Amino acid sequence: MGKSYFITATGTDLGKTWLCAGLIAACREQDRPVRAIKPVVSGYDPARHAESDLARIGAGRTAWCYQAPFSPDLAAAKEGKSIDFDALVAWCRDEIATNDGLLLIEGVGGMMVPLTAQHTVRDWIVALEVPTLLVAGTHLGALSHTLTALAALREVGIRPARLIVNETADSTVSVEETLASLTPHVGDIPIVALRRDDAAGLARLASSL
Repeated sequence: MGKSYFITATGTDLGKTWLCAGLIAACREQDRPVRAIKPVVSGYDPARHAESDLARIGAGRTAWCYQAPFSPDLAAAKEGKSIDFDALVAWCRDEIATNDGLLLIEGVGGMMVPLTAQHTVRDWIVALEVPTLLVAGTHLGALSHTLTALAALREVGIRPARLIVNETADSTVSVEETLASLTPHVGDIPIVALRRDDAAGLARLASSL
């Protein structure tokens, strides 16, 4: 069996898909087998598939794919559906069990976004029992969001394999300033700082996974 990682974030639109696509490209440059899945998608427009997160990471469409740009529970409800959490976990476990390279499992939204009335993305991470990459930004408010996310993971016994801090476009806070403030608060969790054009940094991260 290969290695599997779950990619989640402190909020939405912070770089999960960018990181996933970048790691895929880096692994292919290194001639390493890699693939990605995004089991739950909201805000999906079939007419613009080529621009979707699914297309960007080369993942096939799944049973949990919804058009409304809302949290997964609300997006599913808009279509008169709901997410079967046990089925979602079982599907992912099958993908993990048959993986013989590097498998990247991209989550949806932020780490605490609801999937059902009873489950959040955090519950999904706990159920899969694979290492987690937590993506954070540098926007104003990112420090609080990041430390809150880490505390929420700690509550359920999860220590991220990496904390990935990537620069937020047009942020008034630099990557360096964000790292300086975060570092004393995260203990021994490895922090990786990545700018969006940092191909070398992505290659180093890919090599370490």
